Amino acid sequence: MRNYASIRTRLLAWATLSLSVLVTLSVMVWLEWQPLQDLDSAVGDSAAGFTLRHPLVLDVVELVDTAFRIIPFAIYTVGLAVALFVRNHRRAAFWTVGVMVGTSLTTYVLKRVFQRDRPVWEDMFASLDTFAFPSGHASGIASLMAVATVLTLMLVRRRDLRRTLITAWVLLAVVVGADRVLLGVHTISDVVAGYAVGLVWVFGSLMVYDPAPRSKVLQPLSSPDLRSKQLAVVLNPAKVENVVAFKTLVKWMAAESGWDEPEWHETRVDDTGKSMAEAAAVAGADMVLVCGGDGTVRTVCAELAGTGIPVGLVPAGTGNLLARNLGIPLYLQTAIDVALNGQDRAIDLVSVRGDGIAADEHFMVMGGMGFDAAIMEGANEQIKAKVGWLAYVVSALRNLMFPAVRLEISMDDGPFTKHRARTAIVGNVGYLQAGIPLLPDASIDDGVLDVVLVSPNKFLSWLPLVVRVLSKNKRTDAALDRMTGRKVSIRATHDTPRQLDGDSIGAGKELHAECIHGRLLVRVPR
Repeated sequence: MRNYASIRTRLLAWATLSLSVLVTLSVMVWLEWQPLQDLDSAVGDSAAGFTLRHPLVLDVVELVDTAFRIIPFAIYTVGLAVALFVRNHRRAAFWTVGVMVGTSLTTYVLKRVFQRDRPVWEDMFASLDTFAFPSGHASGIASLMAVATVLTLMLVRRRDLRRTLITAWVLLAVVVGADRVLLGVHTISDVVAGYAVGLVWVFGSLMVYDPAPRSKVLQPLSSPDLRSKQLAVVLNPAKVENVVAFKTLVKWMAAESGWDEPEWHETRVDDTGKSMAEAAAVAGADMVLVCGGDGTVRTVCAELAGTGIPVGLVPAGTGNLLARNLGIPLYLQTAIDVALNGQDRAIDLVSVRGDGIAADEHFMVMGGMGFDAAIMEGANEQIKAKVGWLAYVVSALRNLMFPAVRLEISMDDGPFTKHRARTAIVGNVGYLQAGIPLLPDASIDDGVLDVVLVSPNKFLSWLPLVVRVLSKNKRTDAALDRMTGRKVSIRATHDTPRQLDGDSIGAGKELHAECIHGRLLVRVPR
């Protein structure tokens, strides 16, 4: 089990250390301790002299000073809080605002209590008439960057990206602190005390308030169900950073929610989840939790369709489109909680056939032929591992001039109509990555498939098409055409790239899809 007591102990240790630094410096400043004043003078005089000798440095420090004053700090805080709130991380949004406001008020009070004058150097190029101790810039940047670090650890899964971002936050805090000394408006003790104020608020607040998303699951009104609840977990180990930690977390949360010891099934390169899901169903699982990318989710869902066994989704891939369209959180712990305690929802499954396509193939989100499939095929796995869905943006730019394909399309076994398109997408859901409403009228439980044909005439024609998609403009024409039906048959004049739920299935001339209404049960938030 994840050692929450250990985490709390570490938070207490860091909060105590930060408070100790603040108290020690405060006492030294109050007593006007000479060694500290000598250190401040030596560092400050040297820094101010360096800035005076280098006009370019002066320009840079003045720019940094302007970028991190009170109003810009307020704008950054509000912007971050609004972004978190919109993304349904409301606890994190409230925590961010609380930390920043608390830091600002504490800094203001300490300035009024100590009333320390600003340093005075022989050649002054900057001066302020406000009090110096502690530095407001330093306390603000320390709390903001510490908040950014916590949010990065909480919401960013890729280890390399986390390290890069956290390094950037630390460097920015150091730069802003050094800027105050180089500008000659603060001593080194003012800056360190400011850092301490910000860190005390961050570490202290984390001890009493967890900004991580909380479960939206309703508490049961009836007496607890004492029967055995069997849980099976299908895990793609390549998609989880720490398999042991993940298993420990699931085991602990399952026990807390009244489930039996989980039965574990790990996917392999030659089996993305089919036999694992089958084994779980045969063993009598009451629910199957699947953790992996869209490919793993698609395989497990297809195998469990029609069994009546609900599937809990823990998205761990690059796209996670099914989870996004069902409102399932991408935050690991909350997704597990929804899987264990959420409510069941019957959704549609789409069966697929065509030349070169394996029997009993299905998709949950969308399938396509043309440009979109070329994007999926061209997305570099190493880039995906580092930057996630941005790898698809890189691939899209590379394939932007993918040639138009001559297609014939039949809806609900009707006559075939001829079209010319760069891509044809059959969708069971409406939204792509970043909430792009490609098929805004599509619903995953309406028993109908939505088809969109995209055919810009030239390179610059992509721009108005993007605007139309983002604005949910329902006008159709030769450049952007839409149609609906329970069955869709697409035939191309030559082999064309194809994809199902973001996985390339090879080139072919045909793609036939049929919606099977309410075929699968999935766990969604209550």
